[in-house]
Amino acid sequence: MTSFHWRFLWCVSALALMLAACGRDAQDEAQAARPVRAIVIEKSKLGETIELTGVIQPENEVALSFRIGGRIVERLVGTGDAVKAGQLLARLDSQNEMNALRSAQARLAAAQGRSREARNIFAREQSLLARRYTTKTKFDQALTAVETAKSDIEDATAQLKIVQDNVSYTELKSDVPGTIVARAAEAGEVVQPGQMIFRLARTGGWDAVFDAPARILRDATRDARVDLALTDDRSVTAVGRVRQVDPQADPATRTFRVRVTILSPPPAMRLGATVSGRIRLDPKAAIAIPASALTETDGQPSVWVVDRAAMTVSLRRIKVSRFSSDVVIVTEGLKAEDTIVTAGVQALHPGQKVRLLEARE
Repeated sequence: MTSFHWRFLWCVSALALMLAACGRDAQDEAQAARPVRAIVIEKSKLGETIELTGVIQPENEVALSFRIGGRIVERLVGTGDAVKAGQLLARLDSQNEMNALRSAQARLAAAQGRSREARNIFAREQSLLARRYTTKTKFDQALTAVETAKSDIEDATAQLKIVQDNVSYTELKSDVPGTIVARAAEAGEVVQPGQMIFRLARTGGWDAVFDAPARILRDATRDARVDLALTDDRSVTAVGRVRQVDPQADPATRTFRVRVTILSPPPAMRLGATVSGRIRLDPKAAIAIPASALTETDGQPSVWVVDRAAMTVSLRRIKVSRFSSDVVIVTEGLKAEDTIVTAGVQALHPGQKVRLLEARE
């Protein structure tokens, strides 16, 4: 065999060896890329609608009571009755007050009589003193009697006014229009001053009252709109606005009392009716990711983010607002279209090559 043939065979062998080496390198590189599952994240549906159940209550309630004690002789209204301003609601036995009134009137009449007598004596003594027919001492005594009589009239008048007020206090009247929502006493009962007799819901505003968890209060918009409906008749609807949120949670339920003003409530929405309220949470910039994607670096929550161009991973810290057993809500650190690893996070290191087994938009 000639030297030419030997050289040709050597070139062919060398080329075969080079191709085999390249194939092994490609195979080794493919085997070095760790297979992981990943997703392409999207905006969380935080603008979800939450439904709560509550009850209709008056915006303002007034406890009505007698200002004096006594025995109730007449109750003129009951629970559910609509009343007008100034309407008589109940009456106490006024016999003692009327006797005190007549006595006070008599004391005033006597004081007025003494005042007239003192003025007549003073006028006579004044005339006699001018003609030097009386002494200065008697004149001064007559003047003192006039002033004393005047004070007696003022005192008797004040006492009469007090007794007249007590007589008026035997009648319980409503100062404002509204609806009686509760009564706490009946005719024949003896009541004390200030004891509640009726509870009046003022006309002019109904509230839908709910007990809401703190999470809803954080995510709801300020002055949030609430769509209301009767639980036993969904066709009866209204719109409300959050008016007041209690600053302190209930110690037993750890929920916050929320009062929603009902705008133009329909007649079918009566006090005490059960309503459902649907509130749209604020669709703020937040992202929902699977809980399996969560890892930790330096004690801070993190995720593995995939560089789709280089097919490598890197750790990125995130801020978590809340999480459950299967979902984590992230408010900072991620954006839509980021690709994150959801399975295999424990075996990764920064810069590692990965091969995606699953990705979804």
